[in-house]
Amino acid sequence: MALISSTQLFKKAKEEKYAIPAFNFENMEMAKGIIEACSEENSPVIMQTTTSTLKYIAPEIAYEIVNYYAKEYNIDVVLHLDHGASYELCKRCIDSGYTSVMIDGSKLDFEENIALSKKVIDYASKYNVPVECELGRVGGKEDEIIVNDKDAFLTDPDKALEFSDRTNCSSLAIAIGTAHGFYKKAPNLDFERLDKINKMVSVPLVLHGTSGTKDEDVKKAISLGMCKVNYATDLRAAFTKGVRDCLQMESVYDPKEYNKAGIETLKLRVKELIEVCGSKNKA
Repeated sequence: MALISSTQLFKKAKEEKYAIPAFNFENMEMAKGIIEACSEENSPVIMQTTTSTLKYIAPEIAYEIVNYYAKEYNIDVVLHLDHGASYELCKRCIDSGYTSVMIDGSKLDFEENIALSKKVIDYASKYNVPVECELGRVGGKEDEIIVNDKDAFLTDPDKALEFSDRTNCSSLAIAIGTAHGFYKKAPNLDFERLDKINKMVSVPLVLHGTSGTKDEDVKKAISLGMCKVNYATDLRAAFTKGVRDCLQMESVYDPKEYNKAGIETLKLRVKELIEVCGSKNKA
């Protein structure tokens, strides 16, 4: 199946109260493992690359990899830029064939965030590419962005309504207490804030910083309106564990062999996360 837009996936997810799993990949092997696992579970998937990943794999190459496996496994696949750092990068990804992008202006003040988001949205709209924006700042480390706990702030519901109305964004990432990377202590999620935002804002909501969050908390967030759930660190760790365990055997030196081990470990984790998102048999 050809790559599709996230718009049609979000509509169904919002109506049926499940979330589309959004999985970050770093190489061809991770892309293959994620899409293969989603095919086996009949789950739609959003495949994501971050800014630093695109310094390792060019957007044009990432597109070819994901497009190939989407056709081979014949499931609903979106190719998305996660935490796009600039208008220029968003434009390049759209021009390369990405079917969704995120512009992260959360580090800017409110008006600057709106201005940058609208600039990306204006360009993306020419190609019917949906744009995810972010309001509020998720703590921790994501890619090359580090937000100290004292600098993280939660999304204000009134500002979320104003932001979505003024930008006409396709989806909105909000901060409710999660953090990027591995947690030092369990997060305390503000479900009351999420519920209020969901009732005020019509666009699909996105949960970032999910790796390490309790499954029951993710499920509750989905029940309160989260339509897309991002996983990155969790998948990197799973793939690396498979590779590392395989390399304990001194006889192993062929990259195909240890990469295959990484893929298998990754697939197990992907299937667990699909279960959490409730997206099994939703493709």
